[in-house]
Amino acid sequence: MISQLKNLAKRLLAIVWIRKLYEATMRGAAEFFGAHRVLSIPYSILTFPTFNREQFAVLRGRRDYYRNLGRQRRTYTELRRNIHRLEKGISMQPRRSVFALDYLIETIEFYEAAVRHHTDGCIEHEELDWGFAVLTEYFSLVDEGNPVVTEAKRRFVATRARFDPGSSRARPYRRAEGTTSAATYQDLLDLALQRRSVRWFKPDAVPRDLVDKALLVGRQSPTACNRLPYEFRIFDDPAMVKTVAAVPFGSAGYSHQIPTIAVVVGRLSHYFSPRDRHVIYVDASLAAMGFMYALETLGLSSSVINWPDFEPLEAKMQRTLGLDYDERVIMLIAIGYADPEGLIPFSQKKPLDVLRRYNELAPRD
Repeated sequence: MISQLKNLAKRLLAIVWIRKLYEATMRGAAEFFGAHRVLSIPYSILTFPTFNREQFAVLRGRRDYYRNLGRQRRTYTELRRNIHRLEKGISMQPRRSVFALDYLIETIEFYEAAVRHHTDGCIEHEELDWGFAVLTEYFSLVDEGNPVVTEAKRRFVATRARFDPGSSRARPYRRAEGTTSAATYQDLLDLALQRRSVRWFKPDAVPRDLVDKALLVGRQSPTACNRLPYEFRIFDDPAMVKTVAAVPFGSAGYSHQIPTIAVVVGRLSHYFSPRDRHVIYVDASLAAMGFMYALETLGLSSSVINWPDFEPLEAKMQRTLGLDYDERVIMLIAIGYADPEGLIPFSQKKPLDVLRRYNELAPRD
């Protein structure tokens, strides 16, 4: 027994020293390679596996963006982007008499393709209706003396033989005409304080209609150029939930009793430029927060399960969900009715003075 304890002590001591050596090596590497931007290049080469999946995902998404231009789809991200650009131009103060000339013909080409595919029942009607309404508004406002505008309008009018929904409210409107909520600041603060990361749930099934209601709130979150470059993959089959929930590290110890789980997936095929590679994380996270607040109002609780960029887990989740390489997991969200006896971490937040600065340009010491 004493010899076993001694052997265990030696192994633990060895683990401690290995960890110290690893940390010292990593600190030294970070100090050296992090000293200048040029030095980060060889570091990236040396740590190739760490960043390769993201690099490939960005390139794969860019490839698929261009491939998709000639495909029938339910949603046309290139059309959504340009229609939203027109909306912003219409909303400008003061509004120019002519604008969007550099991408107007391109927008019409995207719209024409969408109209052709709408005849085959492919594209979502609401998306095309929005495009029709904004283009109609645009041509009613700009100076038609410009030859680019004249040609674009001619082609737009020609599409009405295939698609003409008539009048539509899916266009820019005055803020005073928008929806007004009765919720107060205190209501929102109380909701934020109520929403905590719940990890222990009742075994009750989660109604799908409540999940869908919460998603209606989540999709109203702001998103760059109105692309909504994400999907919520929902799993409520018990066997599938256990399989999916067991993949990430952060669910260890409680994944077996999660009733429903959502995998939030960003799609890089919505972008033609690597400069937008981080937008999927911003937009999906904004939608996820609205989604979780909505769940609270419906009596449901949730917990975000962190998803680190770790190759073995990435590969396993890709196989499990059948993801393409341009589809990136943003996070997982456990959903269910909270066990009233389950404990919740207090999770003290940082003070405002630490989180917030006013008019400071120089970094703090």
